[in-house]
Amino acid sequence: MTIDPRRTAILAVDVHRGHLDPEIGTMPVLPSDAARCRAALARLFAGARTARVPVIYVLLTYRRTTPPGLESMGNPFWRAVEAVKQSLTPGRRSTIVHHNQEGSPQTEVPPELAPEPGDFVIRSKKRLSAFYGTDLDVLLRSLGTETVVIAGINTNTCVLCTAFDAFNRDLRVVVPSDAVASMYGEDLHVFGLENLRRCLGWVLTTDEILAVLGAAKSPARA
Repeated sequence: MTIDPRRTAILAVDVHRGHLDPEIGTMPVLPSDAARCRAALARLFAGARTARVPVIYVLLTYRRTTPPGLESMGNPFWRAVEAVKQSLTPGRRSTIVHHNQEGSPQTEVPPELAPEPGDFVIRSKKRLSAFYGTDLDVLLRSLGTETVVIAGINTNTCVLCTAFDAFNRDLRVVVPSDAVASMYGEDLHVFGLENLRRCLGWVLTTDEILAVLGAAKSPARA
């Protein structure tokens, strides 16, 4: 596989504190996964910028509506999960109805992953795919993108769903195995990677991707 950096974009899917900050996360991944992902994502973003590859943040944010509450509550499955107080994070607390409300700290990006001048930020994501209901497709077309490197949370839902939509648009799909994780558990994280690897595209490490882009082992920001 070869990747042309001039035709590549990094898609940073839901790299917000709602998933990646164990202290305040409303749908957090395990602390060990959060630390691993944050380190790999920082390295990926720094290397991409060195190689002049666009970094596009696609971040989920819900507005409050009346009824049914947050925009997330329009989904019947999520309403049912919330009604019976079921957690989506095995053995840990999570909440759908309070997840990533507009203006909340959960919608913020961790400081070491924060967008820099020249990056793109899309905050209109409402469901699993980074394409659905956003202008991501228009942006990628305007950039002349042929390859997307999809990183973030969750491996088996938002990353996988975004990969399907990218695949359906005939984009080359690449996923960094160490820069994704799942709040749903290790089994579904592994499932997501296998589904990606066997059906949709290439699963590599962050360092392998940076090497292909010509920015091998670029340091994270201090």
